[in-house]
Amino acid sequence: MAKTRVFISFDYDNDRELKEGLVGQSRLADSPFSIANWSLQEAAPQPQWEREAESRIRQSDLMIVILGNNTHQAPGVLKEVVMAVRNRVRIFQLKPQNRNCRPVANAGPVIDWTWENLKRLLA
Repeated sequence: MAKTRVFISFDYDNDRELKEGLVGQSRLADSPFSIANWSLQEAAPQPQWEREAESRIRQSDLMIVILGNNTHQAPGVLKEVVMAVRNRVRIFQLKPQNRNCRPVANAGPVIDWTWENLKRLLA
């Protein structure tokens, strides 16, 4: 059975450790999802970044928005959500435990970040 291909949207300036945590979970033996490392590693001109990001989002089965303290106003996240909506890619927001984060507008339901929730939603 093929694993669900996930695009991670996160506040690059503040929440890289959260993204790495999710990538780590995707590598577990019983993980029902895989994550391609599609983060753009170098600064690119805005039009090029947008083309690359949208192409990668289109190739995904779903987008997970990882919620941090400032994600709701992170420009890259907001643009990626618009791209996912435009391309009809399913989205949900992952809320780390013990955090009270504001959700991102139009980015789908907010789900508590537990291993059981991830397995249930991505199986």
